[in-house]
Amino acid sequence: MSAGYRCWVATQTDNRVPLAKMTTLRVGGPASEVITCPDADSLIDTVRDLDEAGTPVLLVGGGSNLVVGDDGFDGTVVRIAGTDLDWGDDQVTADAGVNWDALVAQSIERDLGGLECLSGIPGSVGATPVQNVGAYGVEVGSLMRSVQLLDRRTGAVNWVDPGDLELAYRSSRLKRRSDEVVIRVSFRLNADGLSQPIRYGELARTLGVEEGERAPAADVREAVLALRASKGMVLDPDDHDTWSVGSFFTNPIVPQEHLPTVLTRIVDELGDDAKVPQFPAEGGVKMSAGWLIERAGFGRGFPGTDAPARLSTKHSLAVTNRGNARTSDIIDLARQVRDGVHARFGLWLEPEPVLVGCSL
Repeated sequence: MSAGYRCWVATQTDNRVPLAKMTTLRVGGPASEVITCPDADSLIDTVRDLDEAGTPVLLVGGGSNLVVGDDGFDGTVVRIAGTDLDWGDDQVTADAGVNWDALVAQSIERDLGGLECLSGIPGSVGATPVQNVGAYGVEVGSLMRSVQLLDRRTGAVNWVDPGDLELAYRSSRLKRRSDEVVIRVSFRLNADGLSQPIRYGELARTLGVEEGERAPAADVREAVLALRASKGMVLDPDDHDTWSVGSFFTNPIVPQEHLPTVLTRIVDELGDDAKVPQFPAEGGVKMSAGWLIERAGFGRGFPGTDAPARLSTKHSLAVTNRGNARTSDIIDLARQVRDGVHARFGLWLEPEPVLVGCSL
C-alpha cells in the first residue's frame, strides 16, 4: 500500500479488532484490519489503494453516529485521524479527523464566533457535512464555506460548494453512501467574537436574551454545554446515559397536506388537550420525536434498570448502552420504540445514525 508508511495498521489473525471501542455506543463486532490515517494525504492514498485492490472499506471518524452489527465488518476499517487546522481571521479549514468539539473550543479561544451552538457534539469534523449536524437552532451547513471530497469512483479530489451537497435536515447527498469521502472542511466564522443569532427558545432563556439576538460566543458555548450535559448529551465514560449516538431518531417532518390527519390521530389518542410541539421546516412541519416517544408509552429509562439497552434517563431520544449491551439489544429497543410510535400515532421515526451490518 503506497500510503502505508504514513499510516498505523492494526491487524489480528483471529479477526478480533473490536469496533465497539471505536464508537460512542461501545457496541459492534470485529474487523480483521484497521488502518489509522493521521493526515489528509494518507487518507486519500489509503482509500485509493484499497479501492484499487477491491477491498471492502468502512470509514470511521469519531464513531458518534455509527451502529455496527454484532458480526462486525468483513473488510478494512479506515480510521480518519488527521488533525491539521488552518486558521484565518474569519475562517478555519480542518482535516476530517479533527475532533469537532475541540475545533469549537479553539474557535472560542481565538475569539471567533459561529460554531458555539454546536458545542459538545461528539465526533469528528468529517461527519458534520454528511449529517448536516445541527443543534440549538444552528445547522453546520449555514457555516460551511466549502468541502473537500475524494470521489472514489474516479480518484479525483475536489473542493465542493455546500450548495451542491443537497443539505437538508440531518442529511445530505453524502449520507448513507460511500462513493465520496470528506477530506477537509472549511468554515466561515464571526471575527467579532459574537454568536450566531440565538434562535432556540430554551437557549435564549438560559442566556437571558431575546430570540434573534447575538451574545458572546464563549457565553453561548458554556450555556450549550450545560444544557447538553443535563440531557446526557456530552460524552462521559462514567455516565451510561452518554453511551449513545445522541438522538437515535430524527424529528419527523409532516407534509402540510398530511398535517390535519396526523393531528387528528394524536388528539384521538391523547385527548383534546394534547399540545403537539410543531416547528416550521422545509417540506412541512417538524414534530418532536422525543414528545411522540414519551406519549407512546416509552418514558426515560425504558424498559427498566435491568435492561442492557435503555432509553436515557435524561433524554428519551437517546438509546443507551448500560455497559454490557450488544448491538442486537440496541436495535431491538430502537425497533420497539419506532413501531410503538407508529402503532399509536401513525408516524414512522427514521434513525439518525448510520447502520452497518444491522437494520431496523
